[in-house]
Amino acid sequence: MTEEIIVSVIIPLFNEERYVSNLIDSLTKQTYPIENMEWIFVDGNSSDGTVTLIENYISTGKYPIILFHNKKRKTPYALNMAIEEAKGKYIIRLDAHSYFYPDYIEKCVYYLDTTDADNVGGIAETEATGFKGQAIAKMLSTKLGVGGSDFRVGDGNCFVDTVPFGAFRREVFERVGLFNPKLLRSEDNDMNARIRQSGGKIWLAEDIRFKYYCRDTFKGILKMALQNGNALFFTLKENPKAMSVRHFVPFLFLLSLIVMPILSIVVPYIGYIFMLEILLYLSIDVFYSFFNKTPQYGLITLWLYPAFHIVYGLGSLLGLFGISLY
Repeated sequence: MTEEIIVSVIIPLFNEERYVSNLIDSLTKQTYPIENMEWIFVDGNSSDGTVTLIENYISTGKYPIILFHNKKRKTPYALNMAIEEAKGKYIIRLDAHSYFYPDYIEKCVYYLDTTDADNVGGIAETEATGFKGQAIAKMLSTKLGVGGSDFRVGDGNCFVDTVPFGAFRREVFERVGLFNPKLLRSEDNDMNARIRQSGGKIWLAEDIRFKYYCRDTFKGILKMALQNGNALFFTLKENPKAMSVRHFVPFLFLLSLIVMPILSIVVPYIGYIFMLEILLYLSIDVFYSFFNKTPQYGLITLWLYPAFHIVYGLGSLLGLFGISLY
Protein backbone atom coordinates (compact mmCIF):
# COMPACT_ATOMS: atom_id res chain seq x y z
CA MET A 1 0.00 0.00 0.00
CA THR A 2 1.38 3.41 -0.99
CA GLU A 3 1.74 5.82 1.93
CA GLU A 4 -0.08 9.14 1.68
CA ILE A 5 2.13 12.16 1.00
CA ILE A 6 1.13 14.79 3.56
CA VAL A 7 4.17 17.06 3.46
CA SER A 8 5.95 18.26 0.33
CA VAL A 9 9.29 19.84 1.21
CA ILE A 10 10.47 22.17 -1.56
CA ILE A 11 14.03 23.49 -1.87
CA PRO A 12 15.37 25.82 -4.60
CA LEU A 13 19.10 25.38 -5.24
CA PHE A 14 21.99 27.01 -7.03
CA ASN A 15 25.63 26.12 -6.36
CA GLU A 16 24.96 24.77 -2.86
CA GLU A 17 27.68 22.08 -2.81
CA ARG A 18 28.96 23.50 0.46
CA TYR A 19 25.63 23.26 2.28
CA VAL A 20 23.37 20.68 0.65
CA SER A 21 24.70 17.62 2.50
CA ASN A 22 24.16 19.37 5.83
CA LEU A 23 20.59 20.20 4.78
CA ILE A 24 19.80 16.64 3.71
CA ASP A 25 21.34 15.34 6.92
CA SER A 26 18.87 17.49 8.86
CA LEU A 27 16.00 16.09 6.77
CA THR A 28 17.03 12.50 7.49
CA LYS A 29 16.79 13.22 11.22
CA GLN A 30 13.26 14.67 11.16
CA THR A 31 10.80 13.15 13.63
CA TYR A 32 7.97 13.49 11.11
CA PRO A 33 7.41 10.15 9.31
CA ILE A 34 9.61 9.99 6.23
CA GLU A 35 7.02 7.83 4.44
CA ASN A 36 4.58 10.76 4.54
CA MET A 37 7.02 13.20 2.94
CA GLU A 38 8.55 14.02 -0.41
CA TRP A 39 11.63 16.23 -0.76
CA ILE A 40 11.55 18.21 -3.99
CA PHE A 41 14.84 19.83 -4.98
CA VAL A 42 14.86 22.26 -7.90
CA ASP A 43 18.32 23.10 -9.19
CA GLY A 44 19.00 26.26 -11.19
CA ASN A 45 21.78 24.86 -13.40
CA SER A 46 24.44 24.64 -10.69
CA SER A 47 28.02 24.64 -11.95
CA ASP A 48 29.51 22.96 -8.87
CA GLY A 49 28.90 19.52 -7.36
CA THR A 50 25.39 20.21 -6.05
CA VAL A 51 23.53 17.96 -8.48
CA THR A 52 26.03 15.13 -8.14
CA LEU A 53 25.65 15.15 -4.36
CA ILE A 54 21.86 15.01 -4.61
CA GLU A 55 22.00 12.24 -7.19
CA ASN A 56 24.23 10.24 -4.85
CA TYR A 57 21.55 10.44 -2.16
CA ILE A 58 18.87 9.44 -4.68
CA SER A 59 20.89 6.41 -5.77
CA THR A 60 20.75 4.91 -2.27
CA GLY A 61 16.99 4.53 -2.54
CA LYS A 62 16.61 5.51 1.12
CA TYR A 63 15.22 9.00 0.75
CA PRO A 64 12.09 10.48 -0.90
CA ILE A 65 14.12 12.89 -3.03
CA ILE A 66 12.83 14.23 -6.34
CA LEU A 67 15.16 16.40 -8.42
CA PHE A 68 14.00 18.89 -11.04
CA HIS A 69 16.01 21.30 -13.17
CA ASN A 70 15.04 24.96 -13.43
CA LYS A 71 16.29 26.31 -16.76
CA LYS A 72 15.17 29.83 -15.83
CA ARG A 73 17.41 29.57 -12.74
CA LYS A 74 15.68 32.17 -10.56
CA THR A 75 14.06 31.29 -7.22
CA PRO A 76 10.37 32.12 -7.95
CA TYR A 77 10.41 29.83 -10.99
CA ALA A 78 11.93 27.03 -8.90
CA LEU A 79 9.33 27.44 -6.16
CA ASN A 80 6.43 27.48 -8.62
CA MET A 81 7.74 24.41 -10.42
CA ALA A 82 7.99 22.55 -7.10
CA ILE A 83 4.51 23.64 -5.94
CA GLU A 84 2.95 22.50 -9.20
CA GLU A 85 4.61 19.08 -8.85
CA ALA A 86 3.96 18.71 -5.10
CA LYS A 87 1.48 16.09 -3.88
CA GLY A 88 1.32 17.06 -0.20
CA LYS A 89 -1.44 18.64 1.84
CA TYR A 90 1.19 20.96 3.29
CA ILE A 91 4.03 22.59 1.35
CA ILE A 92 7.08 23.48 3.41
CA ARG A 93 9.74 25.63 1.80
CA LEU A 94 13.29 25.16 3.08
CA ASP A 95 16.58 26.86 2.27
CA ALA A 96 19.82 25.10 1.43
CA HIS A 97 21.84 27.45 3.66
CA SER A 98 20.17 25.98 6.74
CA TYR A 99 20.08 23.13 9.23
CA PHE A 100 16.61 22.26 10.51
CA TYR A 101 16.25 20.77 13.98
CA PRO A 102 14.70 17.27 14.10
CA ASP A 103 11.25 18.47 15.17
CA TYR A 104 11.06 21.29 12.62
CA ILE A 105 8.65 19.67 10.16
CA GLU A 106 6.62 17.98 12.90
CA LYS A 107 6.04 21.32 14.62
CA CYS A 108 5.20 23.10 11.37
CA VAL A 109 2.51 20.49 10.73
CA TYR A 110 1.31 20.75 14.34
CA TYR A 111 0.73 24.51 14.09
CA LEU A 112 -0.90 24.22 10.68
CA ASP A 113 -3.23 21.60 12.17
CA THR A 114 -4.02 23.48 15.40
CA THR A 115 -4.13 27.16 14.38
CA ASP A 116 -5.96 29.05 11.66
CA ALA A 117 -2.68 30.24 10.16
CA ASP A 118 -2.13 29.84 6.41
CA ASN A 119 1.64 30.08 6.78
CA VAL A 120 3.81 29.03 9.72
CA GLY A 121 7.48 29.69 10.42
CA GLY A 122 10.05 29.80 13.15
CA ILE A 123 13.06 31.59 14.60
CA ALA A 124 16.29 31.78 12.57
CA GLU A 125 19.50 31.26 14.53
CA THR A 126 22.05 32.97 12.32
CA GLU A 127 25.46 31.29 12.23
CA ALA A 128 28.61 31.28 10.10
CA THR A 129 32.09 29.83 10.00
CA GLY A 130 35.30 31.70 10.80
CA PHE A 131 35.86 34.85 12.84
CA LYS A 132 34.68 37.20 10.08
CA GLY A 133 31.65 35.05 9.40
CA GLN A 134 30.70 34.96 13.07
CA ALA A 135 30.94 38.76 13.23
CA ILE A 136 28.60 38.97 10.24
CA ALA A 137 26.20 36.53 11.93
CA LYS A 138 26.17 38.65 15.09
CA MET A 139 25.39 41.75 13.03
CA LEU A 140 22.47 39.98 11.36
CA SER A 141 21.07 38.96 14.75
CA THR A 142 20.58 42.48 16.12
CA LYS A 143 17.93 45.14 15.60
CA LEU A 144 20.54 47.55 14.26
CA GLY A 145 21.53 44.98 11.67
CA VAL A 146 18.11 43.77 10.51
CA GLY A 147 15.59 46.19 12.00
CA GLY A 148 12.52 44.76 13.69
CA SER A 149 12.49 41.44 11.86
CA ASP A 150 10.70 39.23 14.41
CA PHE A 151 12.03 35.92 13.15
CA ARG A 152 15.62 37.11 13.65
CA VAL A 153 15.35 39.06 16.90
CA GLY A 154 11.84 38.35 18.26
CA ASP A 155 10.39 35.73 20.59
CA GLY A 156 7.63 34.36 18.42
CA ASN A 157 4.27 32.85 19.40
CA CYS A 158 2.37 35.60 17.61
CA PHE A 159 0.87 36.53 14.27
CA VAL A 160 3.36 38.49 12.16
CA ASP A 161 3.75 40.04 8.71
CA THR A 162 6.29 37.50 7.46
CA VAL A 163 8.23 34.37 8.40
CA PRO A 164 11.35 32.81 6.88
CA PHE A 165 10.69 30.34 4.05
CA GLY A 166 7.27 29.20 5.34
CA ALA A 167 5.08 26.13 5.81
CA PHE A 168 1.91 26.65 3.77
CA ARG A 169 -1.48 25.07 3.43
CA ARG A 170 -1.77 23.90 -0.15
CA GLU A 171 -5.01 25.80 -0.72
CA VAL A 172 -3.22 29.10 -0.05
CA PHE A 173 -1.70 28.98 -3.53
CA GLU A 174 -5.08 28.22 -5.04
CA ARG A 175 -6.45 31.33 -3.32
CA VAL A 176 -3.67 33.89 -3.84
CA GLY A 177 -1.67 32.39 -6.69
CA LEU A 178 1.93 31.27 -7.01
CA PHE A 179 5.11 33.27 -6.37
CA ASN A 180 5.54 36.34 -8.56
CA PRO A 181 8.30 35.52 -11.11
CA LYS A 182 9.03 39.25 -11.55
CA LEU A 183 10.34 39.43 -7.98
CA LEU A 184 13.71 37.72 -7.87
CA ARG A 185 14.69 38.70 -4.33
CA SER A 186 11.58 39.49 -2.29
CA GLU A 187 9.11 36.92 -3.55
CA ASP A 188 8.45 35.77 0.02
CA ASN A 189 7.49 39.26 1.23
CA ASP A 190 5.08 39.58 -1.67
CA MET A 191 3.55 36.15 -1.03
CA ASN A 192 3.02 36.87 2.67
CA ALA A 193 1.50 40.26 1.87
CA ARG A 194 -0.96 38.61 -0.53
CA ILE A 195 -1.86 36.05 2.12
CA ARG A 196 -2.63 38.83 4.60
CA GLN A 197 -4.56 40.83 1.99
CA SER A 198 -6.73 37.77 1.33
CA GLY A 199 -7.63 37.56 5.04
CA GLY A 200 -5.06 34.90 5.86
CA LYS A 201 -2.75 34.78 8.88
CA ILE A 202 0.95 34.10 9.38
CA TRP A 203 2.13 32.48 12.63
CA LEU A 204 5.65 32.74 14.07
CA ALA A 205 6.24 29.91 16.55
CA GLU A 206 8.95 30.34 19.16
CA ASP A 207 9.61 26.60 19.43
CA ILE A 208 10.21 26.16 15.69
CA ARG A 209 13.89 26.87 15.16
CA PHE A 210 16.60 26.35 12.59
CA LYS A 211 20.18 27.36 11.94
CA TYR A 212 20.69 29.72 9.04
CA TYR A 213 24.23 29.96 7.65
CA CYS A 214 24.75 33.50 6.40
CA ARG A 215 27.40 34.74 4.00
CA ASP A 216 30.76 34.53 5.74
CA THR A 217 32.78 37.01 3.65
CA PHE A 218 32.54 40.79 3.53
CA LYS A 219 32.14 40.70 -0.24
CA GLY A 220 29.33 38.16 0.04
CA ILE A 221 27.33 39.97 2.71
CA LEU A 222 27.67 43.38 1.02
CA LYS A 223 26.61 41.89 -2.31
CA MET A 224 23.55 40.46 -0.55
CA ALA A 225 22.81 43.88 0.97
CA LEU A 226 23.10 45.55 -2.45
CA GLN A 227 20.75 43.05 -4.11
CA ASN A 228 18.22 43.03 -1.25
CA GLY A 229 18.13 46.81 -1.28
CA ASN A 230 17.80 46.84 -5.06
CA ALA A 231 14.62 44.77 -4.80
CA LEU A 232 12.83 47.39 -2.67
CA PHE A 233 11.25 49.63 -5.30
CA PHE A 234 10.73 46.84 -7.82
CA THR A 235 8.72 45.01 -5.15
CA LEU A 236 6.89 48.19 -4.20
CA LYS A 237 5.82 48.60 -7.81
CA GLU A 238 4.41 45.05 -7.91
CA ASN A 239 2.80 45.10 -4.47
CA PRO A 240 2.84 48.29 -2.35
CA LYS A 241 1.96 46.32 0.79
CA ALA A 242 4.78 43.79 0.49
CA MET A 243 7.44 45.92 2.18
CA SER A 244 7.31 47.39 5.68
CA VAL A 245 8.78 50.63 7.03
CA ARG A 246 12.00 48.94 8.20
CA HIS A 247 12.93 48.12 4.60
CA PHE A 248 13.09 51.84 3.73
CA VAL A 249 15.34 52.92 6.61
CA PRO A 250 18.73 52.28 4.89
CA PHE A 251 17.51 54.14 1.78
CA LEU A 252 16.41 57.14 3.85
CA PHE A 253 19.69 57.02 5.79
CA LEU A 254 21.70 57.13 2.56
CA LEU A 255 19.56 60.01 1.26
CA SER A 256 20.26 61.96 4.44
CA LEU A 257 24.02 61.44 3.96
CA ILE A 258 23.74 62.89 0.44
CA VAL A 259 21.12 65.60 0.78
CA MET A 260 21.64 67.10 4.24
CA PRO A 261 25.27 68.27 3.70
CA ILE A 262 24.17 69.98 0.46
CA LEU A 263 21.17 71.66 2.11
CA SER A 264 23.32 72.81 5.04
CA ILE A 265 25.17 75.13 2.64
CA VAL A 266 21.94 77.04 2.12
CA VAL A 267 20.29 76.44 5.50
CA PRO A 268 23.03 76.29 8.16
CA TYR A 269 20.93 74.77 10.96
CA ILE A 270 20.44 71.64 8.84
CA GLY A 271 24.17 71.07 9.31
CA TYR A 272 23.62 70.82 13.07
CA ILE A 273 20.79 68.31 12.54
CA PHE A 274 23.09 66.32 10.27
CA MET A 275 25.87 66.25 12.86
CA LEU A 276 23.36 65.15 15.51
CA GLU A 277 22.20 62.32 13.23
CA ILE A 278 25.78 61.13 12.69
CA LEU A 279 26.60 61.30 16.41
CA LEU A 280 23.44 59.38 17.28
CA TYR A 281 24.15 56.72 14.64
CA LEU A 282 27.77 56.32 15.75
CA SER A 283 26.67 56.02 19.39
CA ILE A 284 24.24 53.23 18.53
CA ASP A 285 26.88 51.61 16.34
CA VAL A 286 29.42 51.61 19.18
CA PHE A 287 26.84 50.22 21.59
CA TYR A 288 25.90 47.29 19.37
CA SER A 289 29.52 46.67 18.39
CA PHE A 290 31.13 46.69 21.83
CA PHE A 291 28.47 46.50 24.52
CA ASN A 292 25.79 44.22 23.10
CA LYS A 293 26.99 40.77 24.25
CA THR A 294 29.71 40.30 21.62
CA PRO A 295 32.41 42.99 22.05
CA GLN A 296 35.13 40.67 20.62
CA TYR A 297 33.69 41.33 17.17
CA GLY A 298 33.47 45.07 17.73
CA LEU A 299 36.25 46.26 15.45
CA ILE A 300 34.59 44.42 12.55
CA THR A 301 30.96 45.30 13.19
CA LEU A 302 31.85 48.93 13.96
CA TRP A 303 32.41 49.57 10.24
CA LEU A 304 30.29 46.68 8.95
CA TYR A 305 27.00 48.12 10.28
CA PRO A 306 27.31 51.41 8.34
CA ALA A 307 28.75 49.63 5.29
CA PHE A 308 25.81 47.21 5.26
CA HIS A 309 23.26 50.02 5.64
CA ILE A 310 24.84 52.31 3.04
CA VAL A 311 25.25 49.53 0.44
CA TYR A 312 21.65 48.41 1.04
CA GLY A 313 20.53 52.02 0.58
CA LEU A 314 22.61 52.31 -2.58
CA GLY A 315 20.88 49.24 -3.99
CA SER A 316 17.51 50.85 -3.25
CA LEU A 317 18.57 54.10 -4.88
CA LEU A 318 19.57 52.26 -8.05
CA GLY A 319 16.26 50.41 -7.98
CA LEU A 320 14.39 53.72 -7.66
CA PHE A 321 15.87 54.72 -11.02
CA GLY A 322 14.94 51.37 -12.54
CA ILE A 323 18.47 49.93 -12.51
CA SER A 324 18.23 46.20 -11.81
CA LEU A 325 21.19 44.26 -10.40
CA TYR A 326 19.84 40.82 -11.36
